[in-house]
Amino acid sequence: MLVRIVRAALLFMTLVILPTFAWGQESASDANTAAEAALNSSPDTVARAIEDRPSPNYFTLFRSGGWLMVPIVLMSIVVVAVGIERLLGLRTARILPEKLVSRLGQLAESSVFDPRSAFQICSQYPSSASRVIQAMLLKVGRPHAEVEKTMADASQRETDRLFANVRTLNLAAAVTPLLGLLGTVGGMIQSFFATSAMGANDNRVQVLSAGIYVALVTTFAGLAVAIPAAMLAHFFEGRILRQMHQVEALADALLPQVERYEGKLRLDRTQLERAPQDATARPHKTPAPARPSAESTVG
Repeated sequence: MLVRIVRAALLFMTLVILPTFAWGQESASDANTAAEAALNSSPDTVARAIEDRPSPNYFTLFRSGGWLMVPIVLMSIVVVAVGIERLLGLRTARILPEKLVSRLGQLAESSVFDPRSAFQICSQYPSSASRVIQAMLLKVGRPHAEVEKTMADASQRETDRLFANVRTLNLAAAVTPLLGLLGTVGGMIQSFFATSAMGANDNRVQVLSAGIYVALVTTFAGLAVAIPAAMLAHFFEGRILRQMHQVEALADALLPQVERYEGKLRLDRTQLERAPQDATARPHKTPAPARPSAESTVG
């Protein structure tokens, strides 16, 4: 889903955004030409031009930011795509389904616990919680420390998987302001270079101020992308940690039932996926080998 959203956004940028940037550059140069003509006019003409001048249009300023705005726009598309994907991927039904919690809760409170029934319940509700529980059930009969370590490793794997795309938001929050700062520094260099090359009678203030306000557009755009990205990353991180704590609490509730089978029963995945023959599965010990009788020994 994330790949499809990014592809559609890239196609939109190629067909719409890039031509808009080109038109914006032409509009910016036309505006500079009009400003120079106004400065060469009489004071009354300049005053009327200032009064008739429209208020600053942020979209026009955005287009005049230069080609460094392209990676900033790309980063904004990635932020939107990842935000939508994580909103769908971090739903409760994808991490901790309510029916899974209720059914496993009933097994945890029952006096008779069947690992095969718990494994099949997890198979019916595929989610992060079910994968952690299944990893723990695969260690039925093993020592308590091994079961706990397996559960902790499975929980950490699921947490890392959920954090995968959130790291992209953290990257956008860190890199996008730097791209904006780079565009601002480049614009300032061009402005001061053009000012230094002007003659003594040229209007340096007008050229310098025009270059500065255009250069600051990239910083504004970078911050406009980085701030929502940082907020989304913080929101998703808190949601992931909160839901994984609930998953660990569910696994801890089942752990005492699993400990009852320590050293008494071991089941592999094939046996766990097999339907139990009856409603109960009691711990059983491996039968001890038969001792030779006295008559067979004498014989």
